[in-house]
Amino acid sequence: MQRNTFKLAAVGVLGSVTLVMLPGCGSSSPTATAPETAAPASANGKTGTLLIRANGEDFVREGFTTKDGWEISFDHVYVSLADITAAQTDPPFEPEAGGKLEAQTEVKAVGPEVIDLAEGDAAADPIAVTAIEAPPGHFNALAWRMVPAESGPSVGSSIWMQGTATKDGSTIPFTIKVNEELAFTCGDFVGDERKGILAAGDQADLEATFHFDHLFGDGSAPADDGINTGALGFDPIAGLAQNNVVDVDSAALQARLSETDYTTFLAILPSLGHVGEGHCQEMNLTAL
Repeated sequence: MQRNTFKLAAVGVLGSVTLVMLPGCGSSSPTATAPETAAPASANGKTGTLLIRANGEDFVREGFTTKDGWEISFDHVYVSLADITAAQTDPPFEPEAGGKLEAQTEVKAVGPEVIDLAEGDAAADPIAVTAIEAPPGHFNALAWRMVPAESGPSVGSSIWMQGTATKDGSTIPFTIKVNEELAFTCGDFVGDERKGILAAGDQADLEATFHFDHLFGDGSAPADDGINTGALGFDPIAGLAQNNVVDVDSAALQARLSETDYTTFLAILPSLGHVGEGHCQEMNLTAL
């Protein structure tokens, strides 16, 4: 099916995007194509701005207790996001149903963008990643990849976590550098308010949400809760400390964790990405 494409300049502070109109065209994940020459739709006032945000939730900003009793405080949680794509879909995309995403309209941001999910306090808004000029409508699907950062403090890592863990009077500084490449294709945001409903000349938010309690568990939940039974916890990470400091990357985790713990770690990574409480189709693209 032929695609009509429009080159648009991003509204706001971050980069440019390509707007792709795909009437009746389906794909397994939102993807944008190279632009053709066309007048910007913004010239006739028929677009608005999608502000893409990333949220590590209070677990990252405030700290939390793991399933095995470690008090975690993060200094930095860098994530590197690429190919961020928002779509209007009909029928609505249901990630857990295993079907294909049917995109009528999609917009894509240039990237990658590296952001620190630990920025701000409990009252802080989710972090603005990029702004995309887009046509009005309900953007009820969001997709992105997590790729190794090309520069900056987290270079080479798709996820880079730094902080301290304290238990029974012992404090362990830790740095965990993840280089696996991950991909997420998500449906509509699930939360206290609806997101992605854009009117011409207005702004709407979309959110990529990261649930790090899936990795470490949640000490405030019962031990037999699913969030804890499937989590790695921090004890296996603490066991990797040298001179009371943990500094590991994916290769070190593979080499030094038990086979069971490393398998659990790999299985958890693709479950980190959500849209609020909404689930995604996930893939670990570069499992070692």
